Amino acid sequence: MEVFDQFRDAGRVKSLLEKINKMVTHHWVIMEICGGQTHAIMHYGLHELLPPEIELVHGPGCPVCVTPLELVDKALAIASHPNVIFTTFGDMLRVPGSSMDLFSVKAAGGNVKVVYSPLDAVKLAQENPEKQVVFFAIGFETTAPANLMSVIAASAQKLKNFSILTSLVRVPPAMHAVLGSSQNRVQGFLAAGHVNAVMGYWEYPSIAEKYHVPMAVTGFEPLDLVQGIYMTVEQLENGTCEVQNAYPRVVSFEGNTAAQKLLDQYLEPCDRQWRGIGMIPMSGWKLRSEYAEFDAEKRFHVEAIQTKESKICIAGQILQGLKKPFECSAFGTLCTPTNPLGATMVSSEGTCSAYFRYYKRG
Repeated sequence: MEVFDQFRDAGRVKSLLEKINKMVTHHWVIMEICGGQTHAIMHYGLHELLPPEIELVHGPGCPVCVTPLELVDKALAIASHPNVIFTTFGDMLRVPGSSMDLFSVKAAGGNVKVVYSPLDAVKLAQENPEKQVVFFAIGFETTAPANLMSVIAASAQKLKNFSILTSLVRVPPAMHAVLGSSQNRVQGFLAAGHVNAVMGYWEYPSIAEKYHVPMAVTGFEPLDLVQGIYMTVEQLENGTCEVQNAYPRVVSFEGNTAAQKLLDQYLEPCDRQWRGIGMIPMSGWKLRSEYAEFDAEKRFHVEAIQTKESKICIAGQILQGLKKPFECSAFGTLCTPTNPLGATMVSSEGTCSAYFRYYKRG
């Protein structure tokens, strides 16, 4: 705990907040891209300690939240198959599809299991050769290498009963989508430290320059976040647009090059739907053709499933920083963590769940 205590030091956080207060002269809109950052900001009350000129909005950096509705419906179709053991992380169980969720499939007799590692799913395939085992591989660049380890392990063991349903997405194209929108309000970015630990931030300077938007890579402790906000506000006030690193103990410019090579070997970029947002070009990853035997969409012939988003849920606008959860007419009434209309309310990194848990109106 001593390692983290220095990054939770109230005195150091207060000192930085005072510097921000003295520095700021304009209203600035800053987006934290990651749901983990959103929860940390709300948990520590940092949004209430910042000067009123600084408005934090919340980006599409929650992998559960942006998993497209059609892919959830594909998961439901596969999980309902009598010969399938469908494995997933716990967050996905209650994400609503068009008419039900994975909990409903499980309650109806489907063999749906929560795993804590993709390799747990591979072990299940070893132990149940008569069953098809599918792992729901969701995530950003942070978890993509670990998800791929399941394919590597299954391939090495020549398992014919293992596949992954892939919903892997990339941050830089999402940043382009937000900043390039005619409705964009974002003037500065807090980049997600765990994503950058894998990928580095070598892709970001060109984005900062193109849109003239400063960025700071941050961690998830109070001092990390306030340091990132300070760096971003300083640039905004000075009219500069660089990418700075407020998380050097974990993140380097180059990132984890071994992990990046692994991603390049097994995956290729593809267009991807984002729940509530729509299609973002080249924002996802899919398995390369030489590993297509591990692609659950192809194995179970569910590629054709398409769906329509809820007209009530405004998660897409929230994920683009255009609205806050409390501006949704269903927030806290028709939509709650026990009865979610969208993934942003049910995910542990979802913006709506953060507001439901921490936000106090008035």
